[in-house]
Amino acid sequence: MHRRGPLFRIRYAFHHSRLLQLGVLTGFWFLGQAAAQALRLPVPGGVVGMAAVLALLLSGRMSVFSFRRGAEVLLAEMLLFFVPAVMALLDHSEFVGVLGLKLLAVILTGTLCVMASTALTVDLCARWTSRHVAR
Repeated sequence: MHRRGPLFRIRYAFHHSRLLQLGVLTGFWFLGQAAAQALRLPVPGGVVGMAAVLALLLSGRMSVFSFRRGAEVLLAEMLLFFVPAVMALLDHSEFVGVLGLKLLAVILTGTLCVMASTALTVDLCARWTSRHVAR
């Protein structure tokens, strides 16, 4: 009956509760925010918190299953996270006109350049590897 101990019940509740998982993910965000401010890092606190989650996942101290339900809720409601960006766009109507088209062209051109250079780099590395493995 060891499986029915208090630790088992806590793990079971955590793995099946979206609210607990969201709370823990939010806690990592708050801790990351505090760490970024305390250490004066030029990185947002959310990135620091998610890096901590990634470190725990990679080390095996936490499993992906521990956050699956909470992450599904966040992903399902992702559109809500973009509402502030849309509201900022409405506040700055100059981005809707010619300036916005220029910015869009720069973003698309930059994205295409990054994608092309990445593809060329991967292709060159694959060719280099195949030449050296053949020897």
